[in-house]
Amino acid sequence: MRILLKLVIDCDADAAWRAVHSPRAVAELYGPLMQLSPLDPAGLPTAWESGTDAPVQLSVAGLLPVGRQLIHVSERTVQDANGPVRIFRDSGIPLTGPLASLDVWDHQMAISAAPGDPTKTLWRDRLTIGGPTALALWPMLWATWQWRGARIAAMAPTWAHDPEPDPAPVAG
Repeated sequence: MRILLKLVIDCDADAAWRAVHSPRAVAELYGPLMQLSPLDPAGLPTAWESGTDAPVQLSVAGLLPVGRQLIHVSERTVQDANGPVRIFRDSGIPLTGPLASLDVWDHQMAISAAPGDPTKTLWRDRLTIGGPTALALWPMLWATWQWRGARIAAMAPTWAHDPEPDPAPVAG
């Protein structure tokens, strides 16, 4: 079963790509509703890199544990008719909690410049799930992905790397 999002967001593709590599930005996507905490005493990396494995605890508002998840990161770049598409993939798996009944968890985010406007990003998000409870869990995950899409759109302008220059001072 799949859940898909397709958004044009208000930041350039490089800023969006940096954001998907930031554990802090990813955690902020779900906040304050859900919190993501590292299980490794060393904490989360500053940036996700291909090959990273990171066990995390998910909780509602930091109070009610809902399960542990292993995040496993990989990435690749492909070409489409509009140019390069960078794909960030989490192929980890839920370890405990209700989602642990899934035996397939494949989350991919495709980042590219928006067609016709390189100052914006075309963000394509695909979650593929499978297992005996996938059908029962799909509505909750679909609703979570709608929330996620709204948060991505709201947060994207804050992902800009270069601040706007201050206007030139007025000579007086």
